[in-house]
Amino acid sequence: MPGYVRLLRTGELLHRAQALEAKLRRCDLCPRGCGVDRTAGRTGFCGVDARLKVAAINLHPWEEPPVSGTRGSGTIFFSGCTLRCIYCQNYPISQMGVGRHMSPNELAGQMIALQEKGAHNINLVTSTHQMAGFVRALATAAQDGLRIPVLYNTSGYESLETLSLLNGIVDIYLPDIKYSDPEVAHTLSAARDYVFHNRRALAAMWEQVGPLRTDPLGIARRGMIVRHLVLPEDLSGTRDCLSFLARRLGTGVWVSLMNQYFPAHKGHATPPLDRKVSEEEYEAAFEALTSLGLLEGFTQEC
Repeated sequence: MPGYVRLLRTGELLHRAQALEAKLRRCDLCPRGCGVDRTAGRTGFCGVDARLKVAAINLHPWEEPPVSGTRGSGTIFFSGCTLRCIYCQNYPISQMGVGRHMSPNELAGQMIALQEKGAHNINLVTSTHQMAGFVRALATAAQDGLRIPVLYNTSGYESLETLSLLNGIVDIYLPDIKYSDPEVAHTLSAARDYVFHNRRALAAMWEQVGPLRTDPLGIARRGMIVRHLVLPEDLSGTRDCLSFLARRLGTGVWVSLMNQYFPAHKGHATPPLDRKVSEEEYEAAFEALTSLGLLEGFTQEC
């Protein structure tokens, strides 16, 4: 497969798809390891069986500049999620099952259509639990002429074994680093082991693709951007999260320090999540970012 970035041939993509599909029989695609047979129609924590289920497919102009570029990012919003964040802004998709089933061939056609519309990349939003179907669709899309990079837009709650199967398939990783405190991760996202698995996953992603590389127009082609959403009263543990990035990945990692939290889902009834981040809270997060030497990436206005 003579892809722009990916070097895997179609046969290897199909081999990876088969390996991911085998994991669905006692599902352990994510760290939860539910062990259910999704090929028999059962669902685990994510709420999705073995079939592809997608909520929306469109060109997205509001990702980070190297991702959306001038023509938009080809986003595919997958239904279900491996987390259960009580403040999730997309909770109808992640937790209420909004979406429709589609075949791998149909998804392949949708990816080709995004490329024809000018998308700079194929942006997989919360796809961890559906990567078996996606990789099978990618094999077809690659044969049909898909050449733009694949971007993995994830909460960062990932299994090392699954990530190893994505090596050479994912061109750009866009993971979150959400928390530094396991108890906060448990309360807010139902994942007490988030910090442990997230930090191992970030290191593995970094080893696969390294720092962000762009084309002459500044469009991302390979590498990694880490997102960190600042939460009220520093529930996100910002300085510790950023310290980990600087220490483990180095100051060359691109960081997107996000100031777009607003109360959603159950956040309205869960102080301090019932308010936006204050100017002082975001300024403290920005000070941590710069004092640690993390100068590559993006910030947002207060």
